[in-house]
Amino acid sequence: MKTYNIAIVGLGNIGSYLFNFLTKNKNYLCNKNNSNFNISYVSARSFKKKRSINFKKKIWIKNCLKLVKKKDVDIIIELVGGSEGVAKKLVFSALKNKKHVVTANKALISKYGDELSKIAEKNRVNLEYEAAVCGGVPIIRSIKEGLIANKINRLHGIFNGTSNYILSSMDKDKTTFKETLNKSINLGYAESNPKSDINGDDVASKVQILSCLSFSSFINTNIHVEGIKNIDSKDIFNADKLGYKIKLLGFSEIQNNKIYQRVHPTLVKKTSYIASVDGVLNAVIIDGKPIGKNVIQGEGAGPSATTSALVSDISSILRGNIKYPFAIASSKRKKYLSGKISELFFSSYIRLNVKDKYGVLSDITKIFSEYKVSIKRVIQNPDKIKKNSSIVIITHKSKDEYIQKTLKTLSKKLYVIEKPKLLRIENS
Repeated sequence: MKTYNIAIVGLGNIGSYLFNFLTKNKNYLCNKNNSNFNISYVSARSFKKKRSINFKKKIWIKNCLKLVKKKDVDIIIELVGGSEGVAKKLVFSALKNKKHVVTANKALISKYGDELSKIAEKNRVNLEYEAAVCGGVPIIRSIKEGLIANKINRLHGIFNGTSNYILSSMDKDKTTFKETLNKSINLGYAESNPKSDINGDDVASKVQILSCLSFSSFINTNIHVEGIKNIDSKDIFNADKLGYKIKLLGFSEIQNNKIYQRVHPTLVKKTSYIASVDGVLNAVIIDGKPIGKNVIQGEGAGPSATTSALVSDISSILRGNIKYPFAIASSKRKKYLSGKISELFFSSYIRLNVKDKYGVLSDITKIFSEYKVSIKRVIQNPDKIKKNSSIVIITHKSKDEYIQKTLKTLSKKLYVIEKPKLLRIENS
């Protein structure tokens, strides 16, 4: 059996878990893949940091960039993170020096994936990144291999466990956004700095990666992104009364030869499949021909889920498979024009806090009519003590551009107390 020498760079929770898993399950994995492997080197920021792993000092490398020149390294596993700095230098250099690379770095792949894939193809090595999207959900390999017969035209889903946990908990426990965020940090579901999770950037990176795989295209960086930090208890309550749940969803689809990518909080029917995906779970829904709708669900993050994906990628290399990083050669990938969210049509949930006085509702409906936005339902909740009113409007499908113009006009009205709130509705 051929022997592969592995170097693990980054020994945080995931790197340490992976090291222990590979060590304990070496015989099992070697038999499964009909090849042998050794963990030849490890590297991280600090040697002295306390970790839940034991390794011989001789395999420690202080400067991870030296690994790319070592003859006794075949596979480099990058678990540093970030799209720049050490992670970028390591992965670019490794591929140029004909080393296979396995990474969980979605930021790096979404930003530099096109360049990296060309280098990997040129040097006939693998660039594997299953762990970069949805952790233990095998969505990358499913699109590359399991769904290869299908022409995919749309994908959407829950791609971030932290935001899904926050929204689910706000709904179930009737807590505020701030309370739930702090709880998720204490439980380890969110990083101490959860900015990329709650502002939608994490989902955006994943959507961009899945888009180019699904549509055999280059990575498209034009994407509309909204996070969940403005969702409050009133929105959760209103959604529930209207028969919906709020989820942070990512979407990508091809319409009229344009690619539309978007991330935003979305109202989904309680009876829909996606509404039942709670907690830290992720779920990806793919629309394609001939399969129709295909759903893949699982743990989206954490050491065990991520290790499952990393070992899948390592195993692919151990079997001696040289594959294109994005399923087909770079020379055959397409470049689509970018569509804007303003061109799409949605039913919408709009919440207005206004002064409770005569003629306000009449003026609001008049403005909606002027911008060709048809109102389906209006719910008015007056507060006699504060002398204001919360007005919730559900629209029929209208062009997003017209909805935005409506809200812009309304926000200038003196009777509007705070900025109008918009949540799009997914009815499919």
